[in-house]
Amino acid sequence: MAARRTMHLDYAGLRVTRLARSVRFFESALGLREIRRGTMAHGGVWVLLEDPTSHQRLELNWYPPGSPYAVEFRAGEGLDHLGVRVHSLPAAGRRLRAAGAHRVHQIRYRGRVELEYWEGPDGVWVELIRDPVT
Repeated sequence: MAARRTMHLDYAGLRVTRLARSVRFFESALGLREIRRGTMAHGGVWVLLEDPTSHQRLELNWYPPGSPYAVEFRAGEGLDHLGVRVHSLPAAGRRLRAAGAHRVHQIRYRGRVELEYWEGPDGVWVELIRDPVT
C-alpha cells in the first residue's frame, strides 16, 4: 500500500492588475473555468480557475491600493504564491523551515490556524492550506 501524501500542490497564484480582464483572458485563451472566488480581509479579491481536462488550477489575485500585498507590479513578475494543501500545518512548517524558508504570516479562523504563508528562495511564497479533513 502506498503511503498517503501529507502535502500536495493545489494551485499557482498569480498577482494581476485588472482582475476581470485576466479572468476573461485565461477563460478564452486557455479554456479555464472559474470555480470559486472570494474577498480577502484586506479588500483583495481572488478567483480560482480550473482546467476542465487536467483539473490543474490557477488562482488570480488582485490587491487594492493600500493592501499590504499591493506591491509595484512589473510585467512578467506576477507569481504571487503557490498554494499547497497539507494534513498538518506544524509538520509542513517544520519541513519548510528545514529547507530554508521562514514563516511570514498566519491566518486564523475561529481560533484555529488555517493558513500559513512561508517565504522561500528568491522571495517565492508558499501558502500552506490546512486540509479540512484533518
